[in-house]
Amino acid sequence: MPEPVGLAYLALSAITLALYAVDKAAARADRRRISENTLHLFSLVGGWPGALIGQQWLRHKTVKAEFRFVFWITVVINVTAFVLVCTPAAHALLAWWQTH
Repeated sequence: MPEPVGLAYLALSAITLALYAVDKAAARADRRRISENTLHLFSLVGGWPGALIGQQWLRHKTVKAEFRFVFWITVVINVTAFVLVCTPAAHALLAWWQTH
């Protein structure tokens, strides 16, 4: 994995974990919450490891089935994009496809 990509995943995961913590605290205090769309967006762009840690560690967003379903879709999309962008085999396949 290219170093900048790894650092981006690390940073996005830390931010996403922080968002989950803030949202959990807001839920407990009956304050304004972070939207589920925002949480999903951060998962989609690479923060899903932090989201997964937040869900388990904070026991947050683990019951609502629809949220979990969309979360796992964001993981699949992100991992697929990662494989397509960061693996030599995917680059070779793309180069072959463009020439044929």
